[in-house]
Amino acid sequence: MAQVFSTHPLHPDVTTRLRAASDYRTASSPSAAAIMTEGTGADVLIVRAPIPPEYFSQAKGLRAAVRHGAGLDMIPVEAATAAGVLVANVPGANAATVAEHAFFAAIALLRQFRRVDRDLRQHGWTAGRAHADHGRELCGRTLGILGYGAIGRALYQIATGFGMQVIAHTPRPATLPADIRAVDLDTLAAQSDILVLCCPLTPATRGALSAARIGSMRSGAILINVARGPVIDTPALIDALQSGHLGGAALDVFDTQPLPPDDPLFALDNVILTPHMAGITEDSMLRLGQIATDEVLRILRGDLPVNLCNPQVTAGYRTRFPG
Repeated sequence: MAQVFSTHPLHPDVTTRLRAASDYRTASSPSAAAIMTEGTGADVLIVRAPIPPEYFSQAKGLRAAVRHGAGLDMIPVEAATAAGVLVANVPGANAATVAEHAFFAAIALLRQFRRVDRDLRQHGWTAGRAHADHGRELCGRTLGILGYGAIGRALYQIATGFGMQVIAHTPRPATLPADIRAVDLDTLAAQSDILVLCCPLTPATRGALSAARIGSMRSGAILINVARGPVIDTPALIDALQSGHLGGAALDVFDTQPLPPDDPLFALDNVILTPHMAGITEDSMLRLGQIATDEVLRILRGDLPVNLCNPQVTAGYRTRFPG
C-alpha cells in the first residue's frame, strides 16, 4: 500500500478517506527533524509546514508534494523539481475564509472592540461605552487590495455589500472588475482607508509595504496582513502604530513564526494578532483536505494532479514512474 505522509493531522473525514486508500501517517511534530526522520518513505507528502530542501533528495520514492493550501513558500519547488517530484496545491478553497477574517478584523479595529471589551470588563459600563464616539464605519471608505487572486475577489464581493469603494494593485490589471480602479503600489498605500495584503510572497512583493509607503498612508488608516510577514517593513509598521499615525493593524502572519512572546507588537493596544489562522475553520479544513485528497488519489492512480505547479518536471517524473 502506498504511504501518504502529512506534516499535520487533517480533518477527521479526510483522514478516514486517506486511511482507506493508503498507509496514511502524520508527523509527530511539524518540525524539520520529524519530517526528515519520519517522512522519507512516503509516496506522497501533504504539506502544512516548511519542508527542508534536502528532504527531496532523501525521499527516493516520493512522487509528489501536495500543498494543503495555496501558497508555495513552504515547499522548495526547485529542489522538488530537481528530484523529479510533482508539486501541487489547492488554490482558492479557503479564500472566503480569509476574506471573512479580514473584515472581522477591520470592523473590530474600526469599532474599537479590544478597548471597549477590556474597559467594560475591567472598569464598567461607562468606561466601555466611552470608546463608541471614536468608532468608525466601513460604508463609504476605500478598501485597498494588494494581490487580486481568489482572496482579493472574495474581499471585493464583501466590500460591495458594505458600500465601499475598492482599489487594487495586481500584475494583471485586466482581471479586475470594471468598478475596481487599478493603481500602482504608491497610490494603493496613499489612498486606502483599509489596506489588505493578500498577495503571495515573491521577490516583487517582499518589502512591498516599505517604510516610505507606510509613512504615506492616510492618518488613521487600517492595515491588515493575511499574506506573509516579510511583505511589510515591520519596524516601520510598529513605529506608525506607536505614533498613532495608523489607526490599527490586524496581523495574521509575521517575519518570525511563532511570534516571540517578547515581540513589541504584543504591547500595542491598536493591534489584533492571530497565529496564522485566517484561513482556518472547520469548514475550510474540510474543503482543503477533500481537494488535497483528490489530488493525492489522482497521483497514486498514475495521473498528474489538476493543480500541477511545476509542469516542467513531467518528463522526469514519467521517467521515474512510467505507469
